[in-house]
Amino acid sequence: MIKIFKSELDKVSLCEQFEKNSWIDLVNPTKEEIQSISTICGIKSSIIMQVLVEKEFPRVKKFEGGTLIVIDVPYMKDRSIKNKYVTYPLGIIICDNGFIVTVSLVEHEFLKKFKHGEVENFDTSKRVRFLLQLIFNSAEAYLFTLDSLEEDIQKVEKNTYHSTNNKQLLNFLNIQKSLVYFITSLRANSTVLERLQKEDIIPLNKEEKVLLEDAIIENKQCIENCAISREILSSTIDAYGTIISNNLNVIVKFLTAITIVFSVPTMISSFIGMNVPLGIIGTSEYSFLVICIISLVVSLILAWWLKKRDML
Repeated sequence: MIKIFKSELDKVSLCEQFEKNSWIDLVNPTKEEIQSISTICGIKSSIIMQVLVEKEFPRVKKFEGGTLIVIDVPYMKDRSIKNKYVTYPLGIIICDNGFIVTVSLVEHEFLKKFKHGEVENFDTSKRVRFLLQLIFNSAEAYLFTLDSLEEDIQKVEKNTYHSTNNKQLLNFLNIQKSLVYFITSLRANSTVLERLQKEDIIPLNKEEKVLLEDAIIENKQCIENCAISREILSSTIDAYGTIISNNLNVIVKFLTAITIVFSVPTMISSFIGMNVPLGIIGTSEYSFLVICIISLVVSLILAWWLKKRDML
């Protein structure tokens, strides 16, 4: 899918034709679309194809006709807690002939802010600033998804207090998996930002250098937040593993105590049911009632004794 955007007078509009200083957004493009953009932007189609790999690693590459910057961006893969977030590569191509192209396998939510004109000082003609704004806003997307993961953790916690199975722990592990993806991707993004800062791959003016520094700080903050969340989650998993085991032990203890209590009437009935002389108990018309009362009293005494010792 190809969409073309251009900003004019603080307004972002969707264009029907390719214009210079415009932004071309490619989402899971076909071979025909890739070939078309390759011809218009004056770049090799292989450059675009490189980004359309799910596990493409963040990097910076200068080539004939432009510069390719690849970063990892969070993406909601599943609405449920299981495997909810992963990361997908986003390719940003700054073409020498005046176009800027974004390429991805999926449509990223944070890009809608640019498409709707919600990003301050957004101008498609200022391609380097647009690149840095993309990187900065991708870091903000990580922070937003971290908040969502925190909500998922709290949701799982509520269901874990009285749980005796591994389902909730598996949910915790899936959240932890997302955090590992995030930390790995953010560290790779950090390497890209350092290259942009240290090397003269893309010329930066004073304003753009400040924006790059802001993006680096935001990225570092995301890494720290992810690391803290992962450590807390690891401790939480250990704690709730113990809680689940303890809940199971409590249930086993309760069932064992109940079995002991209910075994008393069975035992008394078994003794009295033996084919032996029972005296007055065997001849009285109240024998059944007496046996029931004796069984009940003995069972209550035993239950009280077990409860007193915290065994019931």
